[in-house]
Amino acid sequence: MGIQSKERAMAEKVRPIPEGYHAVTPYLVVRGAAAAIEFYEKAFGAEVRFRLAGPDGTSVMHAELQIGDSIIMLSDEAPEMGSKSPATLDGTPVTIYLYVEDVDAVFDRAIKAGGTSVMPLEDMFWGDRHGQLLDPFGHRWSVATHVDDVSAEEVEKRAAAACKG
Repeated sequence: MGIQSKERAMAEKVRPIPEGYHAVTPYLVVRGAAAAIEFYEKAFGAEVRFRLAGPDGTSVMHAELQIGDSIIMLSDEAPEMGSKSPATLDGTPVTIYLYVEDVDAVFDRAIKAGGTSVMPLEDMFWGDRHGQLLDPFGHRWSVATHVDDVSAEEVEKRAAAACKG
């Protein structure tokens, strides 16, 4: 077997999506990544899988957190490299949707940890008990527990009724 064949055989053993990851993985840029990690641990039960300090020894160049069965990545902002946080951008157009077993408990815990309620918890027409909060670093989180399996037709009816009222 030639060198290229060995390299190809080795490459074929590497998974294109690493073990434990999903095809889509959010990457959050924050101002104060170390504090953000602490918040996500308290608010959402995040577990640190990996953390790499920046060249200054205190910033976070890259971190990976596991929340439930999903992974999020994050780092401190580096505006000089085009990596800006919601604090620098004065907001975010992105919302992270987080499903949990008990949305009431998690939402309350996140608010107590420093989050700000943007939309209080409510049973929604699409079948989720859902609320939104802004974390102390400017990222918006929709937190939900699925409580009702609703057909597409029923969602459309409920949405129309919700928009009228």
